[in-house]
Amino acid sequence: MKGNFGTVKNLFHRLPRPLRNRYSMAFLVLVGWITFFDGNDIWTTWKNKRELMRMEERKEWYASEIERTREQLHELTSDKDLLEKFARERYLMKRDNEDIFVLVEERK
Repeated sequence: MKGNFGTVKNLFHRLPRPLRNRYSMAFLVLVGWITFFDGNDIWTTWKNKRELMRMEERKEWYASEIERTREQLHELTSDKDLLEKFARERYLMKRDNEDIFVLVEERK
């Protein structure tokens, strides 16, 4: 046992003088614990910030899509001819006495 204690004592004396204080050692242990082992360690914080940036980009995209959709809705509700055109093109709606032919471009 004495051999192990001597080794620890030698390591302790190799530390710089300001770190030999028990308060500074406790502080370093606390900082190390918070940095690497805590639930909010550096890695988790970095991942959360990256995910937040992605979500903010998506939020901007969705806001622009909502605005574009609102404009389309306003146009469709204000113009009956445009509403009919939209229904025919988008949902292939037709009148009873009409036939629909859908032309699809071939990809090469």
